Amino acid sequence: MLKEAIYHRPKGNFAYAYKEETLHIRLKTKKNDANKVNLIYGDPYDWKKKKWTYKKKTMTVAASDDLFDYWFIELDVPTRRLRYGFEINDGKDTLIYTEKGFYSQIETDDISYYFCFPFINPIDIFEVPAWVKETVWYQIFPDRFANGNKKNDPEKVLPWASEAPALDNFFGGDFEGIIKNLDYLTNLGINGIYLTPIFKAYSNHKYDTIDYIEIDPQFGDKETFKKLVDACHQRGIRVMLDAVFNHSGLYFGPFQDVLKNQEKSKYTDWFHLHEFPVKDVYPPNYDTFGYVESMPKLNTENPEVRSYFLDVASYWIEEFDIDGWRLDVANEVDHSFWKAFRKRVKSIKPDLYILGEIWHDALPWLEGDQFDAVMNYPLTLAGLDYIAKEKINTIQFANRLSKSYTSYTENSNEAAFNLLGSHDTPRVLTECDEDINKVRLLYTLLFSFPGTPCVYYGDEIGMTGGEDPECRKCMVWDEEGQNTSLKNFVKQFIQLRLSEEAFTQGKLSIIEPDNEDDCFHFVRTVKNTSVHFFINTSDQSVKTSLDCSSTEYAFDLWNQKELNIKEDKLDFELPANDFVIIKQRNYSK
Repeated sequence: MLKEAIYHRPKGNFAYAYKEETLHIRLKTKKNDANKVNLIYGDPYDWKKKKWTYKKKTMTVAASDDLFDYWFIELDVPTRRLRYGFEINDGKDTLIYTEKGFYSQIETDDISYYFCFPFINPIDIFEVPAWVKETVWYQIFPDRFANGNKKNDPEKVLPWASEAPALDNFFGGDFEGIIKNLDYLTNLGINGIYLTPIFKAYSNHKYDTIDYIEIDPQFGDKETFKKLVDACHQRGIRVMLDAVFNHSGLYFGPFQDVLKNQEKSKYTDWFHLHEFPVKDVYPPNYDTFGYVESMPKLNTENPEVRSYFLDVASYWIEEFDIDGWRLDVANEVDHSFWKAFRKRVKSIKPDLYILGEIWHDALPWLEGDQFDAVMNYPLTLAGLDYIAKEKINTIQFANRLSKSYTSYTENSNEAAFNLLGSHDTPRVLTECDEDINKVRLLYTLLFSFPGTPCVYYGDEIGMTGGEDPECRKCMVWDEEGQNTSLKNFVKQFIQLRLSEEAFTQGKLSIIEPDNEDDCFHFVRTVKNTSVHFFINTSDQSVKTSLDCSSTEYAFDLWNQKELNIKEDKLDFELPANDFVIIKQRNYSK
């Protein structure tokens, strides 16, 4: 065995408290190097005749990538404290891996050899809102969803869908338009709405905030927004707002004060200014979002700035009872601010959902003291590369998902915000070169994978659009312009997700493909029930089978029919460019 590849550390995503008496433990070994791993574990205070008392429990390979196997175990720990190590066997030799290194036998004379989880303190458990994994989100770009009240239209409003979306045009979408179409969302099965920014701003996208306490008048007023939130809650729909705390807009009062009064402004330390005079031209002589001079970066280390934005976050929860904050460009804001943010908003509403926009490895933000989850772009990008663009094969796809999934704790994975596209990306149908079969396969992944799925407005009816601003077209409400077959497909999948426990509660196992042309196979398991998902991206049908030696019955969930098990095996054919979902109930042990 390659010792250098074996890794564990009793923190982060390798050892953490899942519940008050439950630990999750991972071990990383070289791919195909070990064929069995036992966890050696015991209470540090359990001794008999001057020997430490321990138990063994077999770990399983929950995922593999191109280099490593990731072994996993969920362990009940009634005393909430643990010493542990690993017994690793490759079929010939056995290694005992501990905090002090490798040994040939299990040492029981001194527990300091072993990894330590001193105590599961309830306050340290990473708790995410339980409702999130039961939620199916619908992202709305307010100006483009529906115009319900022409009286609040902006001055330069265009007739609905009369022109292609541009960086500077407006179509009058508003809160009343959303309210009037809540029945549409309810009928689709949506129980969560994510709104891009609604606060007063200059642009149509509103990521250049002028006033964080005021609604942009083109959307309505606070009374109408309260009406929207209440109407959503009456239908069991949660509401998440978009917070832009990394940067403000050019016309944000404090920045305008800086431009007017320069070094004499009392707000000079609210921003990252390089020199005076500050000039709002390109290239800016102050830090911005990217190099956009109209989006000056905020200094969240400043106590006044921190206090202001914590008050902003609190205000919309206390006054309007929102259910979540999506945090724009969250990775560029200091960790200290986000820790204070979590404490403040959770003290007001403990089950508020905190979602960060981070496109890269986000573990530093997902250790229980900052965000509940991040936008799952690794899933998005891998899915598009595999299904839409055919850039990677099944082995590469499985490797990428395994690597990203094992990078975080199960607590955070269960709340991951899964998406196929958004206001920042081309629409999914466009990414698939308008191949509906590919879109169906991507939705299969979206609605089946652990986390909370989100549909970008209009994707469910087959809207198209390339990079921003093309992906921000007006919603098509005329059914003649909708792909109703795709809409019904999405509706059926949402109903299936919300009715089958394994879709929201099941533990994930990614089955390693034997070759690059295999179908992609993963499993969600809860209690004695496993749901198997098979995705075939090829143009040829594939014959495959499922071991049913301990199976009570097998059922095709999508087509709602019982399957015939023969000789402890289920043989079936997976059609080209299609999927199969099999519910397998095993005999109780």
